Amino acid sequence: MGPLAVLVVTLLFFSFVTPKNNADSVVGIWLNGTKKGHVQIYKQGDRYYGKLIHLTEPNDPVTGKPKTDSKNTNASLRERPILGLNIMHGFKYDADNSWIDGKIYNPEDGKEYSCKMTLKDPHTLDVRGYVGISLIGKTQTWTRLK
Repeated sequence: MGPLAVLVVTLLFFSFVTPKNNADSVVGIWLNGTKKGHVQIYKQGDRYYGKLIHLTEPNDPVTGKPKTDSKNTNASLRERPILGLNIMHGFKYDADNSWIDGKIYNPEDGKEYSCKMTLKDPHTLDVRGYVGISLIGKTQTWTRLK
């Protein structure tokens, strides 16, 4: 096999194993890192958002009623249901399969964090929430659902 053929085969191989550099490739339904919820990431205008569309335990075990945003720092929002809540907003595509300048809300602690997302492959998304700079934060790996 000649050098040109080797180059063509190599390029074809990498075109199949690396995720495409496509801004909309993050759109879809994802199992979050805690495995407690499904988040639907969608595009609106030129920004990306995420909505909590499924919970493994949607109801409060004590009351049997749907879980609410009880830990929100804003008392006026504590009665809103968690299911259906927009928990991600404002992401913009930054090339190389990453989305930046977004915010993510964590209903488990009632706080919002700066966030960036990186698509590792078509089925794996790293979601990093942080305060201030990205070095001070936590990454969860999300899995795409069909």
